[in-house]
Amino acid sequence: MQNTICKTIHQYSKEPVSSEDMHRLTEIARDCRSVKNNVYQRYGGIKSLSKLYPGYTIQNEMTECGLRTALGLPSVYFYLAVFEALGDIKAQWTRIKSDVLAAVGANDSLSPQEKHYLRFVIKVSGCFDNILNGKEAVIPDEMRDRYRGIVEDVNPETGDKVDCGKLNRYLCRQVRKRLQRLWTDKEDGFAIAERAYRYGINGEAHGIFISTKEKRKRIFIPLTDENAYKQQLYMKLKPEENRVEIDVPIEVRVKTHGDYVNEIGLSIGIMHLFTTDSGNVYGEHFGELHKEFAEYVSAADRTYRREKEHNAGRKKYIRQKARLDAKLEAYVNWQLNRMLAQEKPRTIYVPKLPPGSSDGYSPQIRYTANIWRRGFIRKRLEQKCRENSIALVTVAGKAISTECSRCGAAGVHHKGVFQCERCGYEADKKVNAAANAVRRGKTVL
Repeated sequence: MQNTICKTIHQYSKEPVSSEDMHRLTEIARDCRSVKNNVYQRYGGIKSLSKLYPGYTIQNEMTECGLRTALGLPSVYFYLAVFEALGDIKAQWTRIKSDVLAAVGANDSLSPQEKHYLRFVIKVSGCFDNILNGKEAVIPDEMRDRYRGIVEDVNPETGDKVDCGKLNRYLCRQVRKRLQRLWTDKEDGFAIAERAYRYGINGEAHGIFISTKEKRKRIFIPLTDENAYKQQLYMKLKPEENRVEIDVPIEVRVKTHGDYVNEIGLSIGIMHLFTTDSGNVYGEHFGELHKEFAEYVSAADRTYRREKEHNAGRKKYIRQKARLDAKLEAYVNWQLNRMLAQEKPRTIYVPKLPPGSSDGYSPQIRYTANIWRRGFIRKRLEQKCRENSIALVTVAGKAISTECSRCGAAGVHHKGVFQCERCGYEADKKVNAAANAVRRGKTVL
């Protein structure tokens, strides 16, 4: 297991940022957005695939195109925006390849030989981008014998070899269906290199000095803490609140606990945050906090739609929503720490969280389920497990609350209580689901 992991910590402005300074920061964010969109338009298509790795060709071309000079944007911001956009493009191509591979595997009209060929050309460097650009696939020397064996393999049912041309056209169609020209309208933040800032004291206030587009001109933002860092940061702008948030990625040492020896099943819910297979409950008030958040958002949305033409703005709504959101997240973190300290797990088995759909329920229940912070809860659980050297095992969640954890038979649950007609087992449905998570996890392992 690795000794360190990356986590993000946050710093906050201590005082309201002046309108003039916020304008300077927003101008940088707006220019970074322009740079990213320019990169998306120039290099987001199939013709630029060969330039994406490692990306220095694109960096040189962006330097020569004159955009940085036209914007007057310092290089410490310009090149980070370029590589941030390249990261987005690369991520899209990774998703496209993954989706096409899944489509190939699910296509029953393709023979095993045809699927083998498609998987090969998608994964091997020099094949995928050349095929999409109508060129002959470039096969590395060490892969040529394997490639030759794939294209000359005969289908035992038809006696035909692989039709490379037909499959290449199929691959191009699948990619065209999924490829999108990236674009962003967000101008609420930007990456900042170490050379573009320094921590220090101005008067009696500790904060950060940030470079602007004006030469030798830095703005000072007092911070709520006195920590100082030396790495790339990300500035999040909150102009409606006249404040900023700084995201700081740091490496932290993974903790090991000699007394963390237990194996537990965990069920995650909307009303009670965590329920273990032994019946312990953590986050008993999560449902109340979530209901408060959901009802506020729902009521605010109704008011906004009803008075849209005469609405004075959403600043108050955004501030209150952020406060409720932070309150919810702080509660999740607290209960996670409490659960780990008390249960002392070596391994946690957890069912895969369900999708957001809640068809068949009342509109209020559907709305609450759809804004359930499942993604945040899952990420925090994963982060805490990594920080504490805990193995997190995800198991299939299908029918996990209606399957008896004692005998495996199908049962029913009513008003939160599970009942098995075969063996007579009766328990809280969350406890039963958590016990099933342990059973399924150990079966897979």
